[in-house]
Formats: sequence, C-alpha cells, structure tokens
Amino acid sequence: MSTSQDSAMVINPFPSDSQLVALMPWLESGDRISRPEFERRYQAMPQLKKAELIEGVVYVSSPVRSSSHARPHAAIMGWLFHYWVATPGVVVNDNPTIRLDADNEPQPDACLRIETGGQSSLSADDYIEGAPELVVEVAASSVANDVHDKKHVYRRNGVQEYLVWCVLDQTIDWFGLQQEIYVPLQPDGAGVIHSQVFPGLRLDVASLLAGNLSQVIIVLQQGLNTPEHDQFVHQLQQV
Repeated sequence: MSTSQDSAMVINPFPSDSQLVALMPWLESGDRISRPEFERRYQAMPQLKKAELIEGVVYVSSPVRSSSHARPHAAIMGWLFHYWVATPGVVVNDNPTIRLDADNEPQPDACLRIETGGQSSLSADDYIEGAPELVVEVAASSVANDVHDKKHVYRRNGVQEYLVWCVLDQTIDWFGLQQEIYVPLQPDGAGVIHSQVFPGLRLDVASLLAGNLSQVIIVLQQGLNTPEHDQFVHQLQQV
C-alpha cells in the first residue's frame, strides 16, 4: 500500500514547459553546443543580455565597462544613426542576434544592412538571417575574440565590411571583402575612410579616437552631400 510520502516522490514523466526551462542548463562560456540548443538556452535566460555562439563555442559577455566599451559603443551608434536617417532603405541594428550558419550566431555591437534586396533578411521570429553588409565590433584590445575568430567567421559568411575598434590600443580597422579576403580600407589624405558598400558613409578615424564627435558627424555629412550618396538612395528606392 502506497503512502502519501511515496506519492510525493513520484517524478512526473511529462514535465511542463516551465519545468523543462528550470531543468535546462544555463549558457556558460566554453560550452560546445548546436545553434538550436544555444537558442533554447538563451531564450530561457531572460536575465542574460549578451551571449554568442562562435564556431560552436559559447561566449557569455562580462559586465560592460564605461570607458572601454559603453561610451565608444554609443559613439559608433551615433555615427551610424546619422547615416541611417539620411539613407532610406538601410537599417541600423544595435546588438542584434544574427543567424549566420549552423555553428555561428554572433551578437555584434552594431550592423548596417540593406533592408530590401540585401544579403540578409528577417526571419519569422524577427532575427537577422544571413550576412549584413557591415558589422561593427567594439573590443578592449587586439587580443579580443572580435579581432580573430569572429573576424574569420564574418569573412567566411560574406560580411562585406567589418569595422573593429580596439579601444585600449587606440586603433580602428575597417576591412573590405575582396575575393573572399578581408583587405584593410585605406584612409584618404585627410585620414578619412570611405565605405565601399555604403556610398557616403565616411569615418574620420583620428577625430573618433580623440572623442571629437562633432567633427565625426561633419565629415559624415560631407559624404551624405555627395552625388554618390544621392544615387545610392535613388537605387534603394527602386527596389
């Protein structure tokens, strides 16, 4: 004859969704899992703000410092925002999850993508799928994953341009994809780098590194005032 104590020890063979979530292992840096498993665990951790799957390995971000990440990130977003406002047909994303391939689901600091007719699209559940035209990462230094493994992943998946700002090293590298190889985009005589994919998108590197954001926007506006940018906007509106 069973007792109430025995009944209490019976394990439910059909746990509810909430019970399954409670039993699911949390994401931890170094985990090696599939992308579907990564997404299931990530969605079960609403308190987690940033995690990435790079070459099948999980990376969970540490708390974000102000001077070495948050403030540079805000500066990059302000620069991209001005281009977005002036260029109907493109869209900027801040910290988007991107489904690149079976082993990679990065969450870059920013990306700029052509909204219609570009390389990437939005899935039914509102994630970016495919390679955005431009990805931007803010890294503490050149030893960061952004400069190595993630750079290879973006190149292999066809991200046309990749910009990485190593804050402590005071360097900004902007790469363009040429014949499946990332080649550094060279600044002009004034120290300004011009995007090869987004006409009018210009970056005054020295001014950004110096924190002279008003000059960064002035130089960008000069690019937005060019016939090349006007033609690009016209082309986007025809799609």
